[in-house]
Amino acid sequence: MDTPQTLFDVKGKIVVLTGGSGVLGGHMARGLAVAGAHPVLLGRNKKNLDRAVKELSSITSNVTSYECDVLNEQQLTSTNDAIMAKFGRIDVLINAAGGNKPEGTIRIDENIFDLEIADFKKVTDLNFYGTVLPTLMFGKSMAKQKKGSIINLSSMATQRAITRVVGYSAAKAAIDNFTRWMAVEMAHKFGNGMRVNAIAPGFFLTEQNRYLLTNKDGTLTERGKTILNITPFGRFGNPEELIGPVLWLASDASSFVTGTIIPIDGGFSAFSGL
Repeated sequence: MDTPQTLFDVKGKIVVLTGGSGVLGGHMARGLAVAGAHPVLLGRNKKNLDRAVKELSSITSNVTSYECDVLNEQQLTSTNDAIMAKFGRIDVLINAAGGNKPEGTIRIDENIFDLEIADFKKVTDLNFYGTVLPTLMFGKSMAKQKKGSIINLSSMATQRAITRVVGYSAAKAAIDNFTRWMAVEMAHKFGNGMRVNAIAPGFFLTEQNRYLLTNKDGTLTERGKTILNITPFGRFGNPEELIGPVLWLASDASSFVTGTIIPIDGGFSAFSGL
């Protein structure tokens, strides 16, 4: 029988993280590095990637990065080829690239008909196609191995209608469906060693949503206050609190788990507000 130490073991696993230099992706990468995995960070901004690699280098020498846009098929293909040439396999893919954009948010004094469809598309492209394309590119290499774990990022915006962020909400709802669909497809076509799941973070302060939840002086906006009022824990999540679920999904401890959307939300999705 496996011990807890072997069940949750990710030592030596090659873990590709899109959005690996972002707030949430960066903390996941750090947790994986501490656990002995080899994070492979992908991002569009070389300066941010270099900073993330430098931070992780204090923990491990096993960290790699590639400048790569998740919406650029050619870059994804060449990055996949480079990773496979270097390591010979990909064990885990974490689709952490995404987030809302201010221009895709309906302002307080606006309504849905003020939204520019081009801005809506920017948000939906990043959050939906920015997961679909890496999944198809890197997932194909994993499927050939007949073993691997794909972890998508969903959101509490799929659980209930959250005002003002229609594009982000629509894209994340599509992620939920895509996660379940891919879980079935991969299991049927490539065996039960292939798993696809998603984590659904509640409200975490990131650079993409800080302007919605806090004022410039750090106090809560009315929206921020409302969110905490209907979050039973009464606080925002800490990025480190995503590490445990990610380690579970990346390891053999979750070998019979696929097609799930796991809330990490301080009870937000369970509470009616009454």
